[in-house]
Amino acid sequence: MEFGSVVEFLQDKTILVTGATGFIAKIFVEKILRIQPKVKKIYLLLRASDVESASLRFRTEVIGRDLFRLLKERLGANLNAFISEKTVLVPGDISDGDDLGVGDSKLKEEMWNELDIVVNLAATTSFDERYDVALGINTLGVKHVLCFAKKCVKLMCFLHVSTAYVAGERSGLILETPYQMGESLNGVTGLDVYEEKRLVKEKLNQLQAEGATLEETKVAMENMGIDRAKVYGWPNTYAFTKAMGEMVVGHLKEDMSVVILRPTIVTSTYKEPFPGWTEGLRTIDSIAIGYGKGRLSSFIGDVKSVIDLVPADMVVNAMIVAMAAHANRPSYAIYQVGSSLRNPLNYANLRDIGFIYFTNKPWIGKDGKPVKVGKLKVIGSMTNFRRYMAVRYIPLLKALRLANSAFCHQFEGRYNDLNRKIKFVMRLVELYRPYSFFQGVFDDMNVQNLLVAAKQNCVKTDMFYFDTKCIDWEDYFMNTHIPGLIKYVCK
Repeated sequence: MEFGSVVEFLQDKTILVTGATGFIAKIFVEKILRIQPKVKKIYLLLRASDVESASLRFRTEVIGRDLFRLLKERLGANLNAFISEKTVLVPGDISDGDDLGVGDSKLKEEMWNELDIVVNLAATTSFDERYDVALGINTLGVKHVLCFAKKCVKLMCFLHVSTAYVAGERSGLILETPYQMGESLNGVTGLDVYEEKRLVKEKLNQLQAEGATLEETKVAMENMGIDRAKVYGWPNTYAFTKAMGEMVVGHLKEDMSVVILRPTIVTSTYKEPFPGWTEGLRTIDSIAIGYGKGRLSSFIGDVKSVIDLVPADMVVNAMIVAMAAHANRPSYAIYQVGSSLRNPLNYANLRDIGFIYFTNKPWIGKDGKPVKVGKLKVIGSMTNFRRYMAVRYIPLLKALRLANSAFCHQFEGRYNDLNRKIKFVMRLVELYRPYSFFQGVFDDMNVQNLLVAAKQNCVKTDMFYFDTKCIDWEDYFMNTHIPGLIKYVCK
């Protein structure tokens, strides 16, 4: 691959970013505005009913975040003018057809005539999302964005951000290979995206005819997603619908230049715009904060399992370099951006790091006293976890049931609350089980080739770094990630 300066490549380019309020999308937009102020225009598709609503979301959920503080410091009073000049807010919804829900016909024509790059970052990431919602965004929404991109007369590259966990529960070395339309993980035939759409519509009509409440419909659609995923070998709705999204891209791409980026578990920024920025509690973050607060004394998983992590700014850098490398080159490239092959970290490492951190810098409880933590107990199988839950909670449930009978329903509320909590915990554990016992390692040969090509083309690798081999995990967690969680998420 031959390509010149990535910073120069971005000059005078017009880019569409879907899912503009998302975690990676914000870092992507900030990076481009900071390193290439001569970018021509960034169109930001936000789920909103009108421009006013889109503007409110952009101010509060994007530009208002601490992430943009370097840009604010650099531009000062000129910030608003610069943002207005370089960004266009587009109210829409990728699940709303091939026009992406964009009602302004003049704006659509403008984008079709001007766009050089389309970056699809819109997704719902909940493992047990309603099936109708997940299918509409993660699968059919991808089709809509691709069809929109096909109408762009100057298009140089279409980049779709997926997830490495489209691999489901595969073990061993997982290659950077595409999914074929209708492919399943367990050999079951008959997977058809449009049949899934029909089944969803049929189910919703049935629920409506039965007079189901909003909550009953929600639960039914959540269960349907998990059930349909398991039919074809995927563990959850998220991985299943993202895999089908990739199938759609491969099937409809024709001679476009297409890049699919598959990040693993995305964590806080490694360096830029500053170390440790994050928002929301991601997969491992809930465990870390719950443990630090003294609310979590055990977790289920294989301590020897590798947990594949990648800082968000490395994901963004890989995206930008891949865009430059594949622009105007009809191709279909898949990049798995992670760390499990070249710089593995396992759950035992993570447990030990957490213990050291919260022992040296304990969480201060509401009573003003430091929370003392012990080493996290690891339950190594689902059988042992069920046994643990039975020993810990079943006697209490029985006692509450007996007390309820003896004291005229006085304990009914406590019994029901505990019962709901147990069911919730069991569902959560089942959702995360495939990842806490994950035995796969993600191949990143294509990523390595991209790194080599970047160096050969004299790309500023200190500006566009994405080699996860350079990460010292203990230093990153102790001095960057956990402090970032406490500062930006827990405030």
